[in-house]
Amino acid sequence: MTDKASHVALLAPVPYEHLLSGRAVALEQGKVAFGTRAWQVFRKLDELRGTMSVDVYIYASHSNPPSALEASWQAVYVGQCDSLGGAHPDGMRFRPESTLRYPNDSSGKWAAFWEVRDLAEIEPKKRLSIRSMTGFGRKKAFGSTFWPEGPLLIEHP
Repeated sequence: MTDKASHVALLAPVPYEHLLSGRAVALEQGKVAFGTRAWQVFRKLDELRGTMSVDVYIYASHSNPPSALEASWQAVYVGQCDSLGGAHPDGMRFRPESTLRYPNDSSGKWAAFWEVRDLAEIEPKKRLSIRSMTGFGRKKAFGSTFWPEGPLLIEHP
């Protein structure tokens, strides 16, 4: 990637356990892959970014206790790939080990995988409120009633 996109970013929920496990994979392998059924979002992102890398803001979902509605992790999006029968084409090489706890995780569940590098937790005082973010191409922030249910393109914060 040559430059980093300044006009678009990605907001995506990822289960907290996969973030913890995925950090080790990203350090060891250079990237980590998360599954998605929202392949259209990533195809659009690839169109918008061209050869640029893209900042990713991640909401740690499925945590106990529930996390605040904020981007508490960040990464750099490097691309996506289609699944093979729901599994990543490289098997578990780039997948969080925690996904092995779920027998159906790699069998038909995912349409594609989005891959990131430099996955890191954001220190608490620097975290971004999701409700203050703005959807890509929109003029107003998401607002107080918004709750993300999947990956979204956003205006770069």
